[in-house]
Amino acid sequence: MEPDLFTAAAEDRQEKDPAGSPLAVRMRPRTLDEVVGQQHLLKPGSPLRRLVGEGAGGPAGPSSVILWGPPGTGKTTLAYVVSKATDKRFVELSAITAGVKEVRAVIDGARRATGGYGKETVLFLDEIHRFSKAQQDSLLPAVENRWVTLIAATTENPYFSVISPLLSRSLLLTLEPLTDDDVRGLLQRALSDERGLKDAVALPEDTEDHLLRIAGGDARRALTALEAAAGAALDKGETEISLTTLEEVVDRAAVKYDRDGDQHYDVASALIKSIRGSDVDAALHYLARMIEAGEDPRFIARRLMISASEDIGLADPNALPTAVAAAQAVAMIGFPEAALTLSHATIALALAPKSNAATTAIGAALDDVRKGLAGPVPPHLRDGHYKGAAKLGHAQGYVYPHDLPEGIAEQQYAPDALKDREYYTPTRHGAEARYADAVEWTRKHLGRKRS
Repeated sequence: MEPDLFTAAAEDRQEKDPAGSPLAVRMRPRTLDEVVGQQHLLKPGSPLRRLVGEGAGGPAGPSSVILWGPPGTGKTTLAYVVSKATDKRFVELSAITAGVKEVRAVIDGARRATGGYGKETVLFLDEIHRFSKAQQDSLLPAVENRWVTLIAATTENPYFSVISPLLSRSLLLTLEPLTDDDVRGLLQRALSDERGLKDAVALPEDTEDHLLRIAGGDARRALTALEAAAGAALDKGETEISLTTLEEVVDRAAVKYDRDGDQHYDVASALIKSIRGSDVDAALHYLARMIEAGEDPRFIARRLMISASEDIGLADPNALPTAVAAAQAVAMIGFPEAALTLSHATIALALAPKSNAATTAIGAALDDVRKGLAGPVPPHLRDGHYKGAAKLGHAQGYVYPHDLPEGIAEQQYAPDALKDREYYTPTRHGAEARYADAVEWTRKHLGRKRS
């Protein structure tokens, strides 16, 4: 039997006994007009509207789409709405359990359906980021030839997790985190709707506010917490959900951080930018969020090592050794004690003098190389240790710096095209001031012309 997004048996059971399904399932929108948030994706003529058959049709068929957004923003919900609204053949796969064999079976079925009775196939692929490159490659012919219209969902940045050929053949639709007003509207609907709690309990404002904080923009989390709190209130014989009852069933606010998804990169980015900006308190806040979410301490330590070179460099030559030592320590001790080591390194890096001179120096040098500004190595610098090198002029005229009193020889080191290029521009922040003096002196004694 083909994998279906919602099997007939499950739908049957839900219709006969809706209370047997989780509140988040019962409250799934039935049409695009019931979808909460994401209005930027639901305008007339949008790809999702065309997928459900809205629009004038014509020679331009609906495009395959990749839905990218944090958990609880409606990716599976949108696929569900499409499955209910479209007259197309609808097939669902999960990248957690499916492989190339299952993908090919769906594609073969789609080709038969199209050729046999003109039925188009929509394939919903959940968590596409879990597919390997080879597995994603197997989708390309079907998407390119429109044997299937693909709806792929991912919580991870598709520019990192989805292969470029598949991205270029699909439209990337970015789902935005739900606002508190979006989630509030959903909660109010769940409280009163026949599919929901049917006005069995009320939700006071203070409890609703705490529920919104717990949800962190995740609709599924909000409805799950509401259902648990409503059940606890009804068990007590109460007609409203008190703040105390909500705190009993959800004993702490959920951290708004998905260590397997995009929040992983956003919070890590905020940590590094706070260190770069020398805001030690903000840096510690983001570090705490990563620790509380169960982030791999080795990942955090790697980011700190990069920051030490990227943003501090020679302004504090001890920054990189401190970060490396922290990385070695957390690899040996792990959490919870690793939090102390990471705090130590984060504070040291945030308060260190800053310089990105090493970063810009290698960036400028790489840019020239990529532009083709290289040229042959000057003859006097070439290897002269093999027979015949002298006849070629290699290593001839090279001045050995250690033979000179000042230890520096005025001779050309860079290729002709780059002989006056200066990549390293040191600051006078912290310890880099002495490197600024050193580079000025050495360039002068090398006979370098000022650029």
